[in-house]
Amino acid sequence: QVQLVESGGGLVQDGGSLRLSCAASGSIFGFNMGWYRQAPGKQRELVAYISSSGNTNYADSVKGRFTISRDNAKNTVYLQMNSLKPEDTANYYCAAHYLGYDYWGQGTQVTVSS
Repeated sequence: QVQLVESGGGLVQDGGSLRLSCAASGSIFGFNMGWYRQAPGKQRELVAYISSSGNTNYADSVKGRFTISRDNAKNTVYLQMNSLKPEDTANYYCAAHYLGYDYWGQGTQVTVSS
Protein backbone atom coordinates (compact mmCIF):
# COMPACT_ATOMS: atom_id res chain seq x y z
CA GLN A 1 0.00 0.00 0.00
CA VAL A 2 1.20 3.49 -0.88
CA GLN A 3 0.50 6.58 1.19
CA LEU A 4 0.52 9.93 -0.58
CA VAL A 5 1.00 13.37 0.92
CA GLU A 6 0.38 16.50 -1.12
CA SER A 7 1.92 19.88 -0.39
CA GLY A 8 2.43 23.24 -2.02
CA GLY A 9 -1.10 24.54 -2.15
CA GLY A 10 -2.08 28.01 -1.04
CA LEU A 11 -3.52 31.35 -2.00
CA VAL A 12 -2.23 32.99 -5.15
CA GLN A 13 -3.34 35.88 -7.34
CA ASP A 14 -4.74 35.54 -10.83
CA GLY A 15 -1.81 34.85 -13.18
CA GLY A 16 0.42 33.49 -10.44
CA SER A 17 2.18 30.16 -10.11
CA LEU A 18 2.32 27.29 -7.66
CA ARG A 19 4.16 24.01 -7.56
CA LEU A 20 2.42 21.07 -5.95
CA SER A 21 4.33 18.06 -4.68
CA CYS A 22 3.10 14.56 -3.95
CA ALA A 23 5.39 12.49 -1.78
CA ALA A 24 4.84 8.75 -1.66
CA SER A 25 5.66 6.51 1.28
CA GLY A 26 7.32 4.00 -1.00
CA SER A 27 8.55 3.46 -4.49
CA ILE A 28 6.33 4.74 -7.29
CA PHE A 29 8.27 2.86 -9.93
CA GLY A 30 5.74 1.22 -12.22
CA PHE A 31 2.87 3.37 -10.98
CA ASN A 32 0.84 5.64 -13.21
CA MET A 33 0.32 8.91 -11.36
CA GLY A 34 -2.29 11.60 -11.63
CA TRP A 35 -3.31 14.96 -10.27
CA TYR A 36 -7.02 15.55 -9.86
CA ARG A 37 -9.04 18.44 -8.52
CA GLN A 38 -12.44 18.99 -7.05
CA ALA A 39 -14.12 22.35 -6.70
CA PRO A 40 -17.09 22.91 -4.38
CA GLY A 41 -20.26 21.50 -5.89
CA LYS A 42 -18.39 19.85 -8.75
CA GLN A 43 -17.17 16.36 -9.51
CA ARG A 44 -13.56 15.42 -9.17
CA GLU A 45 -11.76 15.76 -12.50
CA LEU A 46 -8.45 14.64 -13.91
CA VAL A 47 -6.01 17.52 -14.33
CA ALA A 48 -2.82 15.80 -15.43
CA TYR A 49 -1.55 12.27 -15.76
CA ILE A 50 1.89 10.74 -16.13
CA SER A 51 2.43 7.11 -16.94
CA SER A 52 5.10 4.89 -15.46
CA SER A 53 7.09 5.45 -18.67
CA GLY A 54 6.73 9.22 -18.52
CA ASN A 55 3.98 9.84 -21.05
CA THR A 56 1.75 12.74 -20.07
CA ASN A 57 -1.83 13.84 -20.63
CA TYR A 58 -3.61 17.01 -19.59
CA ALA A 59 -7.13 18.30 -19.29
CA ASP A 60 -7.86 20.76 -22.08
CA SER A 61 -8.44 23.49 -19.51
CA VAL A 62 -4.84 23.34 -18.25
CA LYS A 63 -2.87 22.50 -21.39
CA GLY A 64 -0.01 24.89 -21.88
CA ARG A 65 -0.23 26.13 -18.28
CA PHE A 66 0.36 23.05 -16.10
CA THR A 67 3.20 20.55 -16.23
CA ILE A 68 3.28 17.20 -14.48
CA SER A 69 6.58 15.49 -13.76
CA ARG A 70 7.92 12.70 -11.63
CA ASP A 71 11.13 11.85 -9.81
CA ASN A 72 11.11 8.14 -9.11
CA ALA A 73 14.32 8.40 -7.11
CA LYS A 74 12.54 10.74 -4.68
CA ASN A 75 9.18 8.94 -4.89
CA THR A 76 7.62 12.28 -5.75
CA VAL A 77 5.33 13.68 -8.41
CA TYR A 78 5.02 17.37 -9.14
CA LEU A 79 2.50 19.67 -10.72
CA GLN A 80 3.84 23.01 -11.89
CA MET A 81 0.94 25.40 -12.34
CA ASN A 82 1.49 28.66 -14.19
CA SER A 83 -0.89 31.41 -15.32
CA LEU A 84 -3.36 30.36 -12.68
CA LYS A 85 -6.96 31.47 -13.04
CA PRO A 86 -9.77 31.80 -10.49
CA GLU A 87 -11.45 28.79 -12.08
CA ASP A 88 -8.42 26.68 -11.06
CA THR A 89 -9.52 27.08 -7.44
CA ALA A 90 -10.09 23.60 -6.01
CA ASN A 91 -8.77 20.94 -3.72
CA TYR A 92 -6.01 19.13 -5.60
CA TYR A 93 -5.44 15.43 -5.06
CA CYS A 94 -2.61 13.15 -6.03
CA ALA A 95 -3.36 9.56 -6.99
CA ALA A 96 -1.31 6.48 -7.73
CA HIS A 97 -2.66 3.77 -10.00
CA TYR A 98 -1.21 0.26 -10.15
CA LEU A 99 -2.68 -3.02 -11.32
CA GLY A 100 -6.23 -1.85 -10.75
CA TYR A 101 -5.56 -0.35 -7.35
CA ASP A 102 -5.95 3.35 -6.69
CA TYR A 103 -4.31 5.24 -3.84
CA TRP A 104 -5.26 8.79 -2.94
CA GLY A 105 -3.77 11.57 -0.93
CA GLN A 106 -5.72 13.89 1.37
CA GLY A 107 -5.49 16.85 -0.97
CA THR A 108 -4.10 20.36 -0.87
CA GLN A 109 -6.18 23.48 -1.38
CA VAL A 110 -5.41 25.89 -4.18
CA THR A 111 -7.20 29.23 -4.17
CA VAL A 112 -6.71 31.74 -6.97
CA SER A 113 -7.98 35.24 -6.25
CA SER A 114 -9.11 37.61 -8.99
